[in-house]
Amino acid sequence: MEQIVVNVGIILAYVMIVLGVVLAVVFPLINAISQPQLLVKAGIGVVAILAIFGIGYLMSDGGLTAKFIQSGVESEGLSRMIGGALKMVYLLMGVAVIGIVYTEFSKAVK
Repeated sequence: MEQIVVNVGIILAYVMIVLGVVLAVVFPLINAISQPQLLVKAGIGVVAILAIFGIGYLMSDGGLTAKFIQSGVESEGLSRMIGGALKMVYLLMGVAVIGIVYTEFSKAVK
């Protein structure tokens, strides 16, 4: 009996995940079609993220160590992609922290 309940729960979880992903993709597309200026803003955001990734990618050295190779990173290109993604996260995290600090100080001054 427990096996059936677990199987039904897993299937229900899969259905809910698929439904959530479909709704998360479809509704913004419908909204973007009805308001094209939002699509331009989203495009600018995507280009900005790609630019930040490009900066991180260029900053990465692509070096391979024995630990990287053991973990499945077998090429310098893949190492640079991983390094670029990590540096992108660090840059965005820094921007977020600076934004939070600026917001709090500007609220305190007002």
